[in-house]
Amino acid sequence: MINDENMLNQGIVKILLVEDDDVDVMAIVRAFEKQRIANPIVRAKNGAEALEMLTNGSVKRPYLILLDLNMPVMGGLEFLEILRSHKDLHDCVVFVLTTSSADEDISASYKQHIAGYFLKTECGKGVMDVVNVLEGYWKVVHLPK
Repeated sequence: MINDENMLNQGIVKILLVEDDDVDVMAIVRAFEKQRIANPIVRAKNGAEALEMLTNGSVKRPYLILLDLNMPVMGGLEFLEILRSHKDLHDCVVFVLTTSSADEDISASYKQHIAGYFLKTECGKGVMDVVNVLEGYWKVVHLPK
């Protein structure tokens, strides 16, 4: 994971990865490295930690949030509800990356205005597909600063 303070404060799109599983974090980081994507990745292990990082300025705009739903302390859906009601964070771009294929999780996530919902897969190709989508996304959209 890249965590250089100078890169985090430049206008480069950062990835706030909200994920409690170390193996999934390693797979995502490897996928970014394999695609030679050098955007900084900052990790929070749950929604509460992510909110703290966002509100205390540890992660500055522009950024995208990659969010797992099933985490201890504060899960992804609770995080989304709080994020969307926060006066300074309500417009954050969030992609869900989770194992849950439950219709109720998908619907609840989209009701919180996520940009996309991706399922983690057993094979590495699924993560690579997500990384490719994200890379294309931040190359063509303008994110708030």
